[in-house]
Amino acid sequence: MSSETTCLNTSPLKIVFAGTPHFAAHHLQVLVDSEHEIVAVYTQPDRPSGRGKKLTPSPVKTLALAHNVTVEQPQSLKTENAQDVLRSYDADVMIVVAYGLLLPEVVLAIPRYGCLNVHGSLLPRWRGAAPIQRAIEMGDSETGITIMQMDKGLDTGDMLHKVTCAISTDETTASLHDKLMTLGAPALLHVLTQLPAASLQPEVQNNDLASYAAKITKEEAAINWQEPAMVIEKKIRAFNPFPMAYSFLGGNRIKIHHAEVCSTLSQGVPGEILSVNENGLDIACGEYSLCVYTLQIPNKKAMPIGDILNGYADRFVVGSLFSGQ
Repeated sequence: MSSETTCLNTSPLKIVFAGTPHFAAHHLQVLVDSEHEIVAVYTQPDRPSGRGKKLTPSPVKTLALAHNVTVEQPQSLKTENAQDVLRSYDADVMIVVAYGLLLPEVVLAIPRYGCLNVHGSLLPRWRGAAPIQRAIEMGDSETGITIMQMDKGLDTGDMLHKVTCAISTDETTASLHDKLMTLGAPALLHVLTQLPAASLQPEVQNNDLASYAAKITKEEAAINWQEPAMVIEKKIRAFNPFPMAYSFLGGNRIKIHHAEVCSTLSQGVPGEILSVNENGLDIACGEYSLCVYTLQIPNKKAMPIGDILNGYADRFVVGSLFSGQ
């Protein structure tokens, strides 16, 4: 696996870029600003968004069009026609960043140097769709970016370059996403510089150390107050900004944005409000209790507890019980 550049390439590469969300758009912008040529951008089809469910382009598509780059939005890359279109771009390499579509094995072989993926974990840990969230949820102390040569498996290809990033004790998916996004772009440029010179040293992944980061579902964001406070607190950070950890109080769905584990043992029924003041709520858990500082009630923005108590103090009283439904 590469560390320092030994033989630099100064010739621009012809790149096909495939990605969809903001994380991918950041990488595309860096490539657009580089010496390399973006010959086409692949992104998922426009999706309904907002209250009006209006078809909305992805951040990657919006950026590509702003730079007059050809955009392709196939439903699949499994058809011969889609593969012929990709082949027509005669790309040196295809860069894949949070694209969201599977690449068949035949597609991986179309670009001259194959397909490279920018993955938000230190592979082989956290292969799959939600590596950032799962790293926080499981209490990992570090993560990073892996630039990988894609193969037919799910994030199983040889690793070309890694950069590491510490996970702080108050890290949310939102903050870690931005850290990794900033790390990923220069790491990608580093690899592209060495690619034609064949100076990279691919490292085979150890499958015995692999873990799978399953896609996040809204259902798993429901807080189970029987769990220890430290487990719940990690989930609150992992599911911020999506789908947001939540619980029900008096029939209202309450989203919890910021909380910490209290240092005292819980003396109440799991889910019970033990104390209320302008700084936060103390809620009983299976082990210890949770100090909740910021939450969101229906049809309102997220607010500190002090602000919420100014208008809704009657909803949050000692002895009230949060529940799963």
